[in-house]
Amino acid sequence: MTIRVLLADDQALLRSAFRVLVDSEPDMEVVGEASDGAQAVRLAREERADVVLMDIRMPGTDGLTATRLISEDPALAHVRVVMLTTFEVDEYVVRSLRAGASGFLGKGSEPEELLNAIRIAAGGEALLSPAATKGLIARFLAQRDDEGPDPARSERLDALTGREREVLVQVAGGHSNDEIADRLEVSPLTVKTHVNRAMAKLGARDRAQLVVIAYESGLVRPRVE
Repeated sequence: MTIRVLLADDQALLRSAFRVLVDSEPDMEVVGEASDGAQAVRLAREERADVVLMDIRMPGTDGLTATRLISEDPALAHVRVVMLTTFEVDEYVVRSLRAGASGFLGKGSEPEELLNAIRIAAGGEALLSPAATKGLIARFLAQRDDEGPDPARSERLDALTGREREVLVQVAGGHSNDEIADRLEVSPLTVKTHVNRAMAKLGARDRAQLVVIAYESGLVRPRVE
């Protein structure tokens, strides 16, 4: 199955570089290019894109707004957005995840990292770069969240079983299913089942959304290192 990729960036030169890279892979193809967010949303629908590489800062409709429009459109429920940032410590990372992005990647990442990101997102998993998985999101939330846990999110956690809460804490720590299985002494399939059930109960699109919910609800406390 070929992964259909849409490139959304206001820099034509960067889009061209990404196109050459993506089109060189046998399992993926670029189906469109957008120079702003509004065009990205339209092309995501028209070209039946699987993954959108979305720049955060674009003229007109920015990447955050475009990502939110895509994630809120039932007709685009299959589309996964990977946000591209100039720096991995970007002030918009958490806002990107809240908007519905499956993850983010620095523009300075190696080609293999970018291609792997597309495959991970297309497979329905969350892409959180190595710099992010072990605490970047927590640091951002610590910097911006003075009001404490979101009561509405906290109440939604009541729907989870004890084991699902345990798994959610591990997911928020950036651990893979295999790592969680080792930690909790269960099978990876069992972990995957718990993750899927937690996603369904909490209305999360993917693991990235689970991470944000875990922090916003107060289940996991921000850690500043």
